[in-house]
Amino acid sequence: MLLLALQMGGLFALSLYLENYTPLIYGGQTLIVIVAEIYLLNTRQSPTMKLTWCILVAAVPIFGILLYLLNQLDLGHRASRYVQRIVMRETVRYIPDQSALMASIEREDKALHNLAAYTQSCGWPVYAGSTVKYFPDGETKLAELIYQLKRAEKYIFLEYFIIEEGYMWGSVLKVLLRKARAGVDVRVMYDGTCSFTRLPRSYPHKLEELGIKCKVFAPISPFVSTSYNNRDHRKIVVIDGETAFTGGINLADEYVNRKQPYGKWKDTAVMVQGDAVQSFTRMFLQLWNASERERVYKPYLLPSPPVKGAAGCVIPYADSPLDSEQTAELVYLDIINRAQDYLYIMTPYLILDNELVTALGYCARRGVDTRIILPHIPDKKYAFLLAKTHYRELMDAGIKIYEYTPGFVHAKMFICDDREAVVGTVNLDYRSLYLHFECGLYMKEVPALQDIWQDFSDTMDESHLVTVADLKAEKRINKLFAWLLKVVAPLM
Repeated sequence: MLLLALQMGGLFALSLYLENYTPLIYGGQTLIVIVAEIYLLNTRQSPTMKLTWCILVAAVPIFGILLYLLNQLDLGHRASRYVQRIVMRETVRYIPDQSALMASIEREDKALHNLAAYTQSCGWPVYAGSTVKYFPDGETKLAELIYQLKRAEKYIFLEYFIIEEGYMWGSVLKVLLRKARAGVDVRVMYDGTCSFTRLPRSYPHKLEELGIKCKVFAPISPFVSTSYNNRDHRKIVVIDGETAFTGGINLADEYVNRKQPYGKWKDTAVMVQGDAVQSFTRMFLQLWNASERERVYKPYLLPSPPVKGAAGCVIPYADSPLDSEQTAELVYLDIINRAQDYLYIMTPYLILDNELVTALGYCARRGVDTRIILPHIPDKKYAFLLAKTHYRELMDAGIKIYEYTPGFVHAKMFICDDREAVVGTVNLDYRSLYLHFECGLYMKEVPALQDIWQDFSDTMDESHLVTVADLKAEKRINKLFAWLLKVVAPLM
């Protein structure tokens, strides 16, 4: 904290020093701002991101330009980008040949083929030999997770955004300790931001002493760095290359309603068994091995056995801020743009870029029944206020917006036309879509779609349909604060 204060103090002192030379540098500053604005307008960013940077540079030129340069130079991730590219190349050769499956899909479902062609170009192929089980809450997911962990024989990989000591993590940890003592390769990785306040800094060493390999992704350190922008927001469990879990549920007690800081916690997850598990194994190893001197893949990336008689297709996919692809957003946009009868969405945050606002509005205007469920009790008030800035525009387009009255929705779920769905970790906000490491499971024609639809219907029954009268009743001070926040929303 002291080092951070000294760095911020130095920047502040520099700004004061430069103020003394304002009469001499005003003309040069104006020219620099004009050049910077022209440059920003020609960058390959979303229009909303460009606008935010342009406003910031115009309002506080020196600070704005320095902040932009800090983000673009990305000193915190230059080495990481290089290593990630190497790791990606090393794991590509383990991707199974899906040419026969792709040819079959192209004959039967051109839309699925086109989406699968895109995700495969990003390293995430389609699979037809996997089953999916859907969990409508953390309690049912935890019970199944414990059962599957107890069956592990070779290895267990866990990667979570949040781990916190308590009932949920304690229940999982008991099994992990037994398995580690039995010789199972147990590895745990969690993000360094939330753990800063939830776990002691020495926690990885404690787990290592108990026989569990542990890493903290990008731990907090007292230096200003762009690396703090890019968090590991994924939630992945892989067991023996045969079973995998993902979804919004972290390993902390609020996710199983053992504590309720924001009312009842509504979340979702999926379990995958079969050939698609290999993609989740690759996701985990790509981040784990990025900090390993000797990277081992072969024992873990052997072809996962398919499940005979599995119906439908699935595409597990990851999204990284260290490449130029917005995989998660494009998967969402693909579903939105192809929806015909209905599109139902659950998300905790609604901080949309121009592309998503346009796509969702057009979806509703062309007659698709479009509905979004959001929290009624927010965990972050600023994010809730920002979400409300989109309500009127979306409602005017014909979208029905619901707020889950018992508490907080943390689910990240799309379902469309009884044919396809996504469950994963990707929120509808800038952080998830552009800045975080994320993952999801796309599903087409799998039996679990009926369970997903039923869960959405049940959640909607517990939710309040937002009306124009509700928007008018919102306090003016809240609206004003939300408008101001919207200016810098892409940077939050």
